[in-house]
Amino acid sequence: MGTAREPASVKLFLAAMYRDENVLTYALDICIKEFGNIDMKYGPVEVSTYTNYYDREMEKGIRKCYMTFEKLVQRDDLVNIKTSTNKIEESSMKKNKRTVNLDPGYLTTDKLILASTKDFYHRVYLEKGIYAEVTLHFRKGIYRFFSWTYPDYKNKELQKFLMKARDKLVKEARDIERES
Repeated sequence: MGTAREPASVKLFLAAMYRDENVLTYALDICIKEFGNIDMKYGPVEVSTYTNYYDREMEKGIRKCYMTFEKLVQRDDLVNIKTSTNKIEESSMKKNKRTVNLDPGYLTTDKLILASTKDFYHRVYLEKGIYAEVTLHFRKGIYRFFSWTYPDYKNKELQKFLMKARDKLVKEARDIERES
C-alpha cells in the first residue's frame, strides 16, 4: 500500500488571449495582486496562426502571451485560481463578450496542467465546476503532446520557454529542499 503525502509545490502558469493591450494590463494587474509577480513571459503570438475559434467572440487580431509567476503554489489551489481568472474575464466583458481569455494552470517537473470549465474525455473533474487536463508531459528531455493538446502548445518556441520555466522550477525546488 502506498502512503499518501503532500505533493511538491508547482509553478503557476497563465496563458492570456486579448486584442487590446489595455485590457491585458488590467487583467494582469489583478492577477499580480492575487498571485504575486510574474517571473517569466513569452509572447505575444498571433492566435490566428493556430486557430480562428475565438474570432467570433473576441474578433480578429487576437494575441496570446504565456507567463509563470514567482510564487510557487499548491496543486489544489488551481480551482480557486481558475475561479478568480473567470471573475477577471467577467469583469472585463463588453456586450456580453470576453475581451480577455485567461487560462491558468501549473507546471511541474514532468507536466503542464491547464484548468478548464469544460468537461471532455481527457479532463478530470476537480470541484466547483473546474476540470484539469495534462496538456504536455516532459519525457526524455523534451515536452511531448497528446492528440488533445492545443496547437500553440506544440510550438517549439513556446516549448523552449516552458523548458526555461521548468529549469527554474527545478532550481527553486532544490532551494526549498535545502532550506528544510
